[in-house]
Amino acid sequence: MNPLSSTARTRLGRLPERSSTDRSVLYEILDDGMICHLGLIVDGSPRVIPTAYGRLDDTLYLHGSTGASSLRAGPSQDICVTVTHLDGLVLARSLFHHSINYRSAIVYGTPRPVDGDEKLTGLRVITEQLTPGQWDVARHPDRKELAGVSVLALSLDEASVKVRQGPPGDEDEDYALDVWAGVLPVTQTFGAPAPDPLLRPDIPIPGHIARRVTS
Repeated sequence: MNPLSSTARTRLGRLPERSSTDRSVLYEILDDGMICHLGLIVDGSPRVIPTAYGRLDDTLYLHGSTGASSLRAGPSQDICVTVTHLDGLVLARSLFHHSINYRSAIVYGTPRPVDGDEKLTGLRVITEQLTPGQWDVARHPDRKELAGVSVLALSLDEASVKVRQGPPGDEDEDYALDVWAGVLPVTQTFGAPAPDPLLRPDIPIPGHIARRVTS
């Protein structure tokens, strides 16, 4: 597995010890997420768009509408895609040393629009990123629906990761303070599935959805 790139954009200037060149760490961060933030310039102005995505090997697929100006502008320029997980609030004895535990990834590059079989592959990957197992049970898009959907492919050739884990780091003299210090973990969980009011009563919750609630 090739290590992550080292470019002027991916090298960390602050706290470089929190970076990693292990590509598997990048994969884990991307695979654990459901929404990325797509940054680009549209009509001369910066724009950051929450976007559904999915990863297949070293390609990130981004979902959007053909009517969205951000997706139309994307293939003509370098873009930046970020994914961040908040894992905990780090509470120190001093306010200065409060922090957060997190995992973050940044991907740079010029995306390309996809069509035909690769477009269907991209939509499958994006669907399975959000709801694993759903691609095999729901109706697939027809020709008209496909025409209204845009899928961009972005290479993971230029990417960086940054991770902070562990307890707070206080000044030596502050360890004697009568102040609680530690980490408040942050987790994301799924609630009980809420059926569509128009759902027929004889249709049960499928296993691939029920498993996400209990896991």
